Amino acid sequence: MSDNIMQAANCKPKFAYTQSEAKLMYHEQNYIAIPVIDEQGRMIDVYTRDKQKSRERAALDIPVVINAGGKGTRLDPFTRVLPKPLIPVGDLPIIEHIMKEYQSYNCNEFHIIVNYKRDLMKAYFADNENHYNITWYDEAEPLGTGGGLSLLRGRFRDTFFFANCDALLTANYESMLRFHKENRNTITMICAYKNIDIPYGVVEMGINGTIKDMREKPLMSFLTNTGIYIVEPEVIEDMEDNVPIGFPDIVERERQKGKRVAAFPVSEKDWMDMGQLPELEKMRIKLCGE
Repeated sequence: MSDNIMQAANCKPKFAYTQSEAKLMYHEQNYIAIPVIDEQGRMIDVYTRDKQKSRERAALDIPVVINAGGKGTRLDPFTRVLPKPLIPVGDLPIIEHIMKEYQSYNCNEFHIIVNYKRDLMKAYFADNENHYNITWYDEAEPLGTGGGLSLLRGRFRDTFFFANCDALLTANYESMLRFHKENRNTITMICAYKNIDIPYGVVEMGINGTIKDMREKPLMSFLTNTGIYIVEPEVIEDMEDNVPIGFPDIVERERQKGKRVAAFPVSEKDWMDMGQLPELEKMRIKLCGE
């Protein structure tokens, strides 16, 4: 008992930044438990054998709108058979993974905008044993990533989540909503840091070809749009009916009007995107640990 504690401490402990990462580590090495930490190194959860032992999540209890009307051309040829939201990731389609994440915050009211192969979408959930609370909105023509929101005019009196159906976020939704409310934002765009290693020396050129700066194999860091937003209902009231538009264009339009729009940054590790086949495989490994 008189020895220095550092002689017994593990100075290089194993840890993860997300539950899915912890699950993968756990099953690879048969650990007893994997701590999950935030960007400041503080433990926020623990993954164990039976299920994750997490802090109780706040009951946010706000509606969730999912845009699921696109053709998913980047996932061709899979989307020739299935609509993108029903592409399986492990035992569940991607849209159901997304819905379960919201349900963990007691967000059980779902509004889903559909177009391409919508009958398959509705048939899947009609026969789903979980009996989700879903209201469907049919696009007569493709309306882009934002235009379909006009179909929900008059539905909401308060804040709602708006998400594309190809991205899963495992960050803290409570913190996002608190940030949105405290800053009185009209739209909060959830953005993930994306770090890219450039494998070459980068040269910045000036006038007449002079070299202004050189960096060898730099790490470039960007904030990227995850396609997930927190939105006030006034945004829907500003929209024209059945006019195709991307939601980033709606964000810019609100910004030009002087409305408060802001970005909430999350870790790259908290964002899983299935928009392309290589990313789909990465998502499957993270979620299923295989």
